[in-house]
Amino acid sequence: MGDSTIESMRVIGFPGRYVQGSGALGLLGNLVVEMGCRRPVVVSDDIVEMALGSLIPDALRRTGLPVERLRFGGECTYAVIAELSRQAAASGADVVVALGGGKTIDTAKGVARTLRARLVVAPTVASNDSPTSRLIVVYDESHRLVGVEYLTRNPDVVLVDTAVIVKAPVRFFRAGIGDAVSKRFEAAQCGAARGRNFFGGLPPQTARTMADRCYAVIRECGAASLAAVARHECTEDVENVIEATVLLSGLSFESGGLSIAHALLRGLTAIPSLSGALHGEMVAFGTLVQLVLEERSVAELREHLDLLANLGLPITLRDLGQEALAAQELALVGDLTLKAPYIGNFQRRMSAGDVERAIIQADSLGRSRSRPVDDPLSP
Repeated sequence: MGDSTIESMRVIGFPGRYVQGSGALGLLGNLVVEMGCRRPVVVSDDIVEMALGSLIPDALRRTGLPVERLRFGGECTYAVIAELSRQAAASGADVVVALGGGKTIDTAKGVARTLRARLVVAPTVASNDSPTSRLIVVYDESHRLVGVEYLTRNPDVVLVDTAVIVKAPVRFFRAGIGDAVSKRFEAAQCGAARGRNFFGGLPPQTARTMADRCYAVIRECGAASLAAVARHECTEDVENVIEATVLLSGLSFESGGLSIAHALLRGLTAIPSLSGALHGEMVAFGTLVQLVLEERSVAELREHLDLLANLGLPITLRDLGQEALAAQELALVGDLTLKAPYIGNFQRRMSAGDVERAIIQADSLGRSRSRPVDDPLSP
């Protein structure tokens, strides 16, 4: 008999259903009824509420469902989750609908977890890969990451209306690509280190395959999709990239595991001047830091650097909001990065100093991109 603990098992998780396409939000009422639910509450912010108008109320009323909205103020904190949970409980909610971006989604997940209610996630931007996962990323009022909680299961439905997503500013779409572009490298490191995924088990080969495919789609369709979204057009390239950044990226990170590119966020989010950078923008720069730590060849570093630059993603600290990090800031980032729970998903043990030096070198690589190809890289 083998070891029967979860740590020795290959584990993968999926949402109950994934629905993507133009006009998908019109199916919301039907999907809620199909789950056997009758009292939905919709978590959304004022911007989303204004942008969508009567779309959600109409979709619910067509199937005889009541319409109740919980107003999200903009930050996913423990206090906000507790207050919205109180409101949802008072309404007798049996299903929570997350309508918006990453922090709205995380907050709605927290409410669903508290109430033990069903969950529908309907992202209105493709800025990150949170919709399919069980993770709830919690911040404080100063926008600093303070904790990660978990649902007992993945969302019941992920409903992705691509006609809505292409109306959002292209920066959000680009950030989603930045979040997704890391998964090939992070899943590879987690697998090589025999690290654990977000289910506490070993990453199956399927997760690595999805991560590789995610990266391939970004290379094939990324630039064309960004051009189309800038025109607010929903093309086949856009559909392919949304599937990659929401579905493939979400499944591959949760079941394939994360590594340095995401661990670095623990440190970067603690620097106030970088608070204006989106999650995916920080992750994109984090991939450069990870590849430096992996001691990749000059050719590999340049290839990935060119991909990020051609997609308009950050390749320097300046791109994230600060010309350079002071010594004490670098030390803080290095220290907090090593405290991320998945920092061990790497083939070798690192020190805070290793992380600090890699950040400096990655920033130098980004600044050097305009040099001729045959020029030596900065040390």
